[in-house]
Amino acid sequence: MSDDSDLIKLYSARILALAADIPHIGTLETPMGQSSKRAPLCGSTVRVDLTLADGRVADFAQDVKACALGQAAASVVGSHVIGASRAQLQQARDQLAAMLKDNGPVPDAPFDELEVLIPAREYGNRHGSILLSLDATLDAFDQAQNAACA
Repeated sequence: MSDDSDLIKLYSARILALAADIPHIGTLETPMGQSSKRAPLCGSTVRVDLTLADGRVADFAQDVKACALGQAAASVVGSHVIGASRAQLQQARDQLAAMLKDNGPVPDAPFDELEVLIPAREYGNRHGSILLSLDATLDAFDQAQNAACA
């Protein structure tokens, strides 16, 4: 069982500040792609709506019902998702997962602010929540691309 100092380290002031200021909250009126993802261990959910232009995210909205860690990750993603390509999003997701699960390096810019979540490495039951925003964004991106090709 974790002691109070572990929880204080995990829920740093920076994580709480990010969680309190999530960009692009809400929904889009006419999204090209939409996805809802749920972390089974904790029940956190993230819904993403997006539109694409020239193979990049043009507009983005998210509805985040997650712990402070998932909210902090969604905040970082929301701050940098506009203009991102699918390859950049996939790389950020893969790097974040490696950072959490394999003590890998911090994701590349512009998603390097996810470094704030390094203390969550020790809490495997929270990794799903942290990855939700990127997982939902990638799925919505794929849906938007498939709709454009149909």
